[in-house]
Amino acid sequence: MTFHELNLDPRLLDGIDAMNFKQATPVQEQVMPLILEGRDVIASAQTGTGKTAAFLLPLLNQLITHPHDSHEINALVIVPTRELAIQIAQALEGLSYFTSVSGIAVYGGGDGKLFEQEKRALQQGADIVICTPGRMISHLNLGYVKLKGLKYLVLDEADRMLDMGFHADILKIIGYLPKERQTLLFSATMPSKMRDLARTILKNPAEINIAISRPPEKIKQSAFVVYEAQKLPLLKYLLGEKEFKSVVIFCSKKENVKQLNRELQRAKFSIAEIHSDLEQSEREQVLMNFKNKKLNFLVATDILSRGIDIEDIDLVVNYDVPNDGEDYVHRIGRTARAQSDGTAYTFISEREHGKFGTIETLLGNPVPKGELPAFLGKGPEYQPKKRMSGSGRPGPRRPDRPSGGPRLEGGRGRTDRPRGPRK
Repeated sequence: MTFHELNLDPRLLDGIDAMNFKQATPVQEQVMPLILEGRDVIASAQTGTGKTAAFLLPLLNQLITHPHDSHEINALVIVPTRELAIQIAQALEGLSYFTSVSGIAVYGGGDGKLFEQEKRALQQGADIVICTPGRMISHLNLGYVKLKGLKYLVLDEADRMLDMGFHADILKIIGYLPKERQTLLFSATMPSKMRDLARTILKNPAEINIAISRPPEKIKQSAFVVYEAQKLPLLKYLLGEKEFKSVVIFCSKKENVKQLNRELQRAKFSIAEIHSDLEQSEREQVLMNFKNKKLNFLVATDILSRGIDIEDIDLVVNYDVPNDGEDYVHRIGRTARAQSDGTAYTFISEREHGKFGTIETLLGNPVPKGELPAFLGKGPEYQPKKRMSGSGRPGPRRPDRPSGGPRLEGGRGRTDRPRGPRK
C-alpha cells in the first residue's frame, strides 16, 4: 500500500514525498486506518518496522484537519529514553515540515536553559509533546503543564518502560489526562503486566500483532564460543579482517564499554563510547559524529540498543551476551535496516552459555557458531544447558591470557539500564 492510498492530507503527503517514503510498512498499513478512525490501539511490533510514522502520521493528519486548541498540549507521546524522544522529534520535524504543527521533546540530562525552554512550551501549549516519564513528572509537579485539552496519548516501547520501572510514573501522568482521549500503545512484546496496563488505560482497543520479535532475515548471525580472555584479540582480528564502514559494539556494563573503548583507541580504531555517565550533549555529539562517518566504530551499553535511527550500520558485535532475548533482537536490529543487509557477531564466554542458550530458544533456531582463528587456540565447549555460577564455576579451566590487552569482565552484573524515574 502506498501512503497516497491512506487518504492523508496533501500537506503530509508532501512531507512524505520529501523524505522519500514510498510504500507503507505492514505496521503502518494496519495501524494507521484504525488510528484515523479514532480507535484505541494496542500494537505489537518489533524495532525497525516503521511504527514511529505509524502513529505520527495519523496524529498529524487529525491535528491539521480537525479543530484543536493551539494553546493546549494536544498529543502526548511517552517513551523510555531520551534518545528515542529525540529520534521521534526529528521524525516529527520532517513529516510535519509543510504543516503548522508544533512539537517539542521533553527529556532529562540537559541544563537549566533546556528545562526553561521545555517549561515555556508546556505552559504555552504545543501540539505534540514527546517525553520521558521522569522529566514530565518534574514539570507536572510544578503545576503549569496544560493537559486539559489533550486528545491523544501514545505509549511507545511500553514493555521497555515497564522493565525500567516506570509503571507508577506512567499511571501518575495518565492521572493528569482527560478520560476522553484516544490512546495508542506500542510494544515489542506483550507480557501479562503489559496486558494489565492496557486494560487499565485503553477502551475497547483494536489489537494488532505484526510479528513476534525476531531478527530480520537479512541479518547474517554468527556466534563465537570463547574464553573471556579471548574476546579482545578476537574482536581486533574480526574488525581488521575486512573493511567495515559502520560498526556498533555492545557491552552489558558501562565499565566494559570504557575499558574496551580505551583498548581500541590504543589500537588506532576510529571509535567513541556511549553510556549513561556521559552528559546528554556529549552523547548527541558522539551519535552525530558516528552518523556523519567521522567515527567508524561505536562501543555502547544497551542504552543505545533502542532509540537510534542510523540505516547503514553494517556490523553489530555483542561483546557481552545480552541479558535476554529481546535485548539481543534490539541490539542486532541496529543493522540491516531499510534495504541493506547486515552482520551480527556474538561472543559467548564460559560464563554466558546459559544466557545465550535461552536466547536461541527464543529465536527458535541455534545461531551458527564461527571458528576461532588459529592463533587464539581453542575455545570452551558450548554447553548452553549448563548453568555457571557467578564466579564462573563450574567450567573449563581458562587458558593463559593471550596477547592483545587486559581481560574485560563479562557475565552478569549491573547493566546500564536505568531503574526508576531518572530521565
